[in-house]
Amino acid sequence: MTTDARPRPRVPGKVVLACVAAALGGLLFGFDTSVVNSAVGALSEQFELTASMRGMVASLSLLGCAVGAWFAGSVSERLGRVRVMLLSALLFGLCAVAAALAPSVAVLLPVRLLAGVGIGAASVMAPAYIAEIAPPRSRGRLGGLQQLFITIGIFVALAVGLAMSRAAGGAVHDLWAGLPAWRWMFLVELVPAALYGLAALRLPESPRYLVGRGREVEAQRVLQGFTGLGDDEVDEEVDRIRTSIGVHATTSLRDLRGPALGLRPIVWIGLGVAALIQLSGINAVFVYSTSLWESVGFTESEALTMSLVTAGVNIAVTVVAIGLADRFGRRPMLAAGSVGMAVALAVTAFAFGQATTSASGELVFPMAWAMTALVAVNLMVVSFGLTWGPLGWVLLGEMFPPAIRATALAVATAVQWFVNYAVTRSFPVVSEAWGLPATYGTFAAVSAFGVFFVLRFLPETKGRSLDEMGDGARAA
Repeated sequence: MTTDARPRPRVPGKVVLACVAAALGGLLFGFDTSVVNSAVGALSEQFELTASMRGMVASLSLLGCAVGAWFAGSVSERLGRVRVMLLSALLFGLCAVAAALAPSVAVLLPVRLLAGVGIGAASVMAPAYIAEIAPPRSRGRLGGLQQLFITIGIFVALAVGLAMSRAAGGAVHDLWAGLPAWRWMFLVELVPAALYGLAALRLPESPRYLVGRGREVEAQRVLQGFTGLGDDEVDEEVDRIRTSIGVHATTSLRDLRGPALGLRPIVWIGLGVAALIQLSGINAVFVYSTSLWESVGFTESEALTMSLVTAGVNIAVTVVAIGLADRFGRRPMLAAGSVGMAVALAVTAFAFGQATTSASGELVFPMAWAMTALVAVNLMVVSFGLTWGPLGWVLLGEMFPPAIRATALAVATAVQWFVNYAVTRSFPVVSEAWGLPATYGTFAAVSAFGVFFVLRFLPETKGRSLDEMGDGARAA
């Protein structure tokens, strides 16, 4: 593991603010994840959901995310990055109101699917936009902002859910205006939607998009106003963007074809990164942590508090990761993170194996092993938050060649959301059928495989210009 001791040039404040505004899209996913975490128990009680249907309610937005991510790249090539961000905020806000007022699970399910479309589109736009305007030597730090806002969204929504649940005496009980607390939890999602939409209104369009559409004068204006480049430097940058785009101002799925089982090697690597982010089981931890702790004997309030602690740890380590992202290579950090996750998940699996069943059929979790599981889960979150959490999004935004970046990023992000859906959808059923030890043991095995994948296939992208990215699996 090596560090780069060269002094870093100061990033213009307007560039930082633009990256922060784009990364606010992470709030949508973070909020939605924790709202479901806080409300899923009450939803199960109010609508009498089976384990399978509980998984459907919790995961259907993730299937929508895959749809939104799949189309976001091509739509953004036509409408622009900023307009897609605005549409995402609008759709998410409308779905927040619809979910809060849903009279039945039959209405709630399609609303959750549409909310996911907004989240998925925003998840593509943030890494794409940031990668296109951030200086190469600061791209890791700025690209990690999306993950930071995901963690902040998780924490804030959990805190709000805990406060509402306690105020109402339980998430299923009425809070204000005759509505139960879980409905208010969904309604609060209007806040991140509004923040994201207002921030997007202040953003300039991506210079790379503008050049690709032949609007070079506008691109020059954005570069001068936001990056502080001089006239000659702006002209050089526009020429560099024009050259990198070449004849591929817009791309399609056909451009991803290559000799490696029908796809370019770098596309397969990107799909692997996307899948491994979610096969670690991180969102099984965040979506089901409250019901998980309740299942082993904690009260709803205690379980929400423990979930809040985990979310707080996630924020802290993500802040640290952003500071480290441009000091160390992507590959060594991700390999180390995979080792940490594998060990922590293995300990978690062993700890859950110590739970016993009482004569009344309830699980009994000895306090010593409960604390071991809590510490191990948080160590898994630390390992993920320092590495795969922020750097996964950074890599997906920067690793593809310029000619296919928008399309490849959209496909990889769609795969990431689809795998997230599959894990979240199946977790209640699988954990019930296999037991928690076997389920967490499987996550540990996947994280262990991640070490091999990173060291064997992943390219190093730290400090490289977007225009230097190629198809090589082990580019230095």
